[in-house]
Amino acid sequence: MVVKRAPGAPRRVTILGSTGSVGTQTIDLVARDPGAFAVEALTANRNVALLAKQAKALNARLAVVADPACYAELKAALSGTGIEAAAGPQAVAEAAARTDADWVMAAIVGAAGLEPTLAAVRRGASVAFANKEVLVCAGALMMEEVKAHGATLLPVDSEHNAIYQVFDFKHPQRVRRLILTASGGPFRTKDRAFMATATREQAVAHPTWDMGAKISVDSATLMNKGLELIEARFLFDMPEDRIDVLVHPQSVIHSMVEYVDGSVLAQLGTPDMRIPIAYTLAWPDRMETPAQRLDLSKARELTFEEPDLERFPALRLARAALQSGGGAPTILSAANEVAVEAFLDRRIGFLDIERVVEATLEALPHQRLGDLEAVRATDAQARRVAAEHLGRVRA
Repeated sequence: MVVKRAPGAPRRVTILGSTGSVGTQTIDLVARDPGAFAVEALTANRNVALLAKQAKALNARLAVVADPACYAELKAALSGTGIEAAAGPQAVAEAAARTDADWVMAAIVGAAGLEPTLAAVRRGASVAFANKEVLVCAGALMMEEVKAHGATLLPVDSEHNAIYQVFDFKHPQRVRRLILTASGGPFRTKDRAFMATATREQAVAHPTWDMGAKISVDSATLMNKGLELIEARFLFDMPEDRIDVLVHPQSVIHSMVEYVDGSVLAQLGTPDMRIPIAYTLAWPDRMETPAQRLDLSKARELTFEEPDLERFPALRLARAALQSGGGAPTILSAANEVAVEAFLDRRIGFLDIERVVEATLEALPHQRLGDLEAVRATDAQARRVAAEHLGRVRA
């Protein structure tokens, strides 16, 4: 269980994935108001130098590196500081489970974030999650755990965070549909011929957001929006056919909620991830951020367009996976991780990402996943099949 804070005491936080894009921006906010926060634990995958620097700057109690081979380096970097060091996936999950932290940022990319996020949920913490794959892979099961343990899920993704701010949770029957906005990514106006030869550098050059490489590539394929569609279905308990996607290149309106009376409520702001992160960090209060203020008088136009499913079939694949149900979203997410990693390593082309995902979805059954062991098994099987398809798509 979470240790309750005394009134006026600092919020005690744990940041999973502290060296990534969302993690470093969370660190930035915490460091700007040190009196308001105390850091329980920080975790990273392999970036020992930055992890140690963060832990020492914020006087964290614990620093964990997921790669056991990096333990000695971390231990040496923290020598004499009094900061505890640990390593390995299990140590990351144990960091999430530490009861002194009442708020946990779950910013570990991909399925690797499932176990530690679940550990935080099971002790009833407030969990700010930037890892959409958690709900994509195990949406129904995760929401059952949230309810059973009295945890609070606070979405960090700008789109879901926007919906969260304007969604009437007391009267959900008043909501007609959710409208997720998408920037369209770096290839919004490009044809398939261009995308066939697109480079890693072109794919990660997002026009409006500063994000990590994997999420940037997902934005370029529009798979990111497909994963968000699945996430929204579980987070807001909304049927798939009442969740729409609209391309909005300016990234000013971050998403909208349409009500039964015809009203549409939207959350607006500059494209700065520190805004939604701050919303979750201070929740249910609000806090100052260094984000540039939105000046609508300087916004010459706000435009919208339907997503092109012919040029960006990843969004179509994601919706189809949600409609199929069972393990299909888990397979989709796992295959996409494998394919995106291969693209970032320059082993396959940009359009091969969607081909690997589609081939993996077609190769495996979409059976119901009754527990987390079934989720893990399906995820592992999908990764094996996707890896087999990597060579075939380039043949």
